[in-house]
Amino acid sequence: MQNNIKHDADQESPLSKTRRKRAMHALQDIGEQLVTLDLQQIAELDLPEILKDALFEAKRITKHEAHRRQLQYIGKLMRKIDVAPIQEKINSVRSTSIHHTAWLHLLERWRERLLADEATFTEFGQQYPNADLQRLRILVRNTIKEKLAGKPPKNFRALFQELRSIIPEKTPLN
Repeated sequence: MQNNIKHDADQESPLSKTRRKRAMHALQDIGEQLVTLDLQQIAELDLPEILKDALFEAKRITKHEAHRRQLQYIGKLMRKIDVAPIQEKINSVRSTSIHHTAWLHLLERWRERLLADEATFTEFGQQYPNADLQRLRILVRNTIKEKLAGKPPKNFRALFQELRSIIPEKTPLN
């Protein structure tokens, strides 16, 4: 009987100070991640107005100590809401951003390969049969000419834009 009473008392005891601090720091970290989102992404979240205002204020603050205090305040406000949907949104934004960056790197690699080797056009044409290879050849030739002449990289950028229109973002990355 005595043993059961002690066990029940342990379950009702409050969290240790260390665990409370860890939980508060975790909320602050999520708050920091929220601050890195752009205004549109923050607006899409279903957050209380006071928290949105605090996030906008944190974006505005430039002084280190004031920014740190604002993040603590955001962490305090987040104790009152369910953070699971917020964390899901942050993870979604991050994975989208990572995929988008990988796609841009793929475009860069193709541009560099096309500029470096004429034989790459054949491989590119096989992977992307809808591509206008003649236009790509012209852009590559003009890019090389403008680079040799020391002109601004107008065709270099145009080549990237052309590749961007040919290779869809949802392509499995090579």
